[in-house]
Amino acid sequence: MGRTVHTGPIRLPKQLDPKLWVSKVPFGLGHVKPHHIKDTLKIAWDNRDQLPYAYRILTQGVCDGCALGVSGLYDRTLEGPHLCTTRLNVLRLNTMPAIAPDHLHQEIGELRKLDSTALRKLGRIPYPLIRRKGEKRFSRLSWDDALGMIADKIRSIDPKQLAFYLTARGITNESYYAAAKIARLLGTNNIDNASRICHSPSKTALKRSVGIGASSCSYKDWIGTDVLIFWGSVAANNQPVSTKYMYAAKRKGTKIIVINPYYEPSMEQYWIPSIPESALFGTKIADDFYQVNIGGDIAFMNGVMKHWFEMEEQAPGSAVDHAFVQAHANGYDALREHVRKQDWELLERSSGLSRARMLEFAQLLAGAKSAVFVWSMGLTQHRFGTDNISQVANLALLRGFLGREHCGLMPIRGHSGVQGSGEMGADPFSLPGGEFKGEDIARIEREWGFKLPAWQGDIVGVSLENALLPETHDRKLKLFYTSGGNFLETMPDPDFVRKCLESVDIRVHQDIVLNTSTLADAKEAVLVLPAMTRYEQPGGGTSTSTERMVYYSPQIEGGPAIGEARAEWQIYIELARRVNPEYETQVAFRSAEEIRREIARTVPYYDGIQHLSQRGDVFQWGGAWLCEGGICPTKDGRGQLIPIELPELRKPEGHFLVTTRRGKQFNSMIYSETDPFNGADRYDVLMNETDAQSLGLKPGDAIVVYNRHGLMHGRVKPVPVQKGNLEVHWPEGNGLIPKGVYEPHAGIPEYNTSVIVEKAETFHAFKDTKYVEKRIAELETEME
Repeated sequence: MGRTVHTGPIRLPKQLDPKLWVSKVPFGLGHVKPHHIKDTLKIAWDNRDQLPYAYRILTQGVCDGCALGVSGLYDRTLEGPHLCTTRLNVLRLNTMPAIAPDHLHQEIGELRKLDSTALRKLGRIPYPLIRRKGEKRFSRLSWDDALGMIADKIRSIDPKQLAFYLTARGITNESYYAAAKIARLLGTNNIDNASRICHSPSKTALKRSVGIGASSCSYKDWIGTDVLIFWGSVAANNQPVSTKYMYAAKRKGTKIIVINPYYEPSMEQYWIPSIPESALFGTKIADDFYQVNIGGDIAFMNGVMKHWFEMEEQAPGSAVDHAFVQAHANGYDALREHVRKQDWELLERSSGLSRARMLEFAQLLAGAKSAVFVWSMGLTQHRFGTDNISQVANLALLRGFLGREHCGLMPIRGHSGVQGSGEMGADPFSLPGGEFKGEDIARIEREWGFKLPAWQGDIVGVSLENALLPETHDRKLKLFYTSGGNFLETMPDPDFVRKCLESVDIRVHQDIVLNTSTLADAKEAVLVLPAMTRYEQPGGGTSTSTERMVYYSPQIEGGPAIGEARAEWQIYIELARRVNPEYETQVAFRSAEEIRREIARTVPYYDGIQHLSQRGDVFQWGGAWLCEGGICPTKDGRGQLIPIELPELRKPEGHFLVTTRRGKQFNSMIYSETDPFNGADRYDVLMNETDAQSLGLKPGDAIVVYNRHGLMHGRVKPVPVQKGNLEVHWPEGNGLIPKGVYEPHAGIPEYNTSVIVEKAETFHAFKDTKYVEKRIAELETEME
């Protein structure tokens, strides 16, 4: 852990800088851009029935949107208030009244006509619900009967047939911890969380490369670093408050580089509403874009390192920080020999970038004294996601960009609570403060006073697939308990996922609103339990930001009366007691404060969480920089340089690579049918204009995108995306993604594939149902 303590927020410059202006025309008139003022007024109108409560949430609570960590209206990076439309869009989840009974208890077929956006707008879940097999409506259930029924089922099955999942919609560390402990007490290691489908490769790769499982630096390090690199991350869209940090970095002379297949307009320029200069004239953000192929990042990074080693041959020390590598990294010679053998033609074809462009980036980093690498799902959501991140770590280690000011490795989180999930042990491979192995198991057994299950738990995707196992199989999923989450709109192949969900005996949805997965059938029953938001939890709650800041968010009085909603940690504890009254002694938490005191004991680096009790309380575990001074928390204190092989991109002749992107949404919660940054509709297919012309397609043409896994109807949207690559919105395009393909180290699903594109009129002109299969088979025999 680092010794240096975070020094708190810094001031923005007061003078203007016209060099960064997008346009002298005020408020971006004539540009395709978000309308922040209009959106804010609409959100205020939506919350008009609870405006005082909404105001208290915004000014007293910790943001339940992305993981930048804004407490009230302030953070630890910049002085001044911060507020973004993502947080405002999530606000209504906390201020809504209960669902009206005539909506809640209507025929299930009518509810299924609504998408998740419409279901969310119905209101909060008011009391426990049940829908047994064959029933057409939800009926009301008492808490006693609901928990009793779940407990009876748990007692009747093998613990391997029980699985828990926690999403990150405002869930606190206290709830993660209680769930992690109770799952093990009930005998199961099948517990997983939302990081499985976003940043699980980040933790896995950072652990093996530098011994850490979180960001090594702080947001403050963006401001004044020589180079700030966003790799597969569209932070301006997904973490809008971060644009203030980008603005501050630009004012300090930082170069901002974006590496992404699509030339994302929100990363090129942005009108930041809380900075008057930027709100008026906009801010130029990116200095350069490197448009790699989907999945071409490893080839690009091998090309960069190949240039470095060639530069070293001409002038030793011109590209590699040898003093840092000799003192703090293993594997230099093996990495150098591996990279030097790489073929330039293959690197160019795989990456989509020329040797000259790779040299530009190599020279930029070689000439920089500091750099921060920020990445997100553009790097992680691949079957080789862990290798992607270890490759980024290779770049940082070779240049010594680790463990000091303005340097670091940062997996930027999209959920306000997800960083704490694995740290609290809500993960099949983790325990509070450690891994599910060796001494950590013994340590937790001493702390908790009971033996942990001795078998390895499954990741959530495998748990779902286990619902289809034979009835007698000891891992057949029979009870699935999910706190939030909607796998129909987050996992590949939604039709297959529905089959899995409906093959479970009992499914429990602990949530604040309904979504489409709540309405799926089950073999015996679906139970719905009403949860409190983080702002309603007695005793408040804590969440951990991307930069490891642990924030206290107090209970906020005066909200809508959702009379039967309970704090999530309380529900888990009561369930354990119902399963076995003897468990009372192991889970005798009477308050959130008691949970925090136990966390401080079982998660050593969270020592300090027990003192968080007042609005604004915060501490950063690990200090300002992990691996400070280059010393890594590994067995020998050194980082590991890892040779990474090029992945096979599996793109047959005539196919396009396709990936998913987000637009005007917070994870699976969609707020608009049109992306305000590029004007794309939800079913627009983003493609290179040259590619479109080669297929005889014009803007707006109806097309069918398909492969052996599924198809999607859409319209052509020419944009500056790398040739041969397509982007479709998530989750609308998830039907194209193959099921059951997981990254071998971290278990994240693959969210990229190859597809064929045809005009809709051509596709539908063929009535033979074998046409699609024949067309795919023909093209896949003509490999590149």
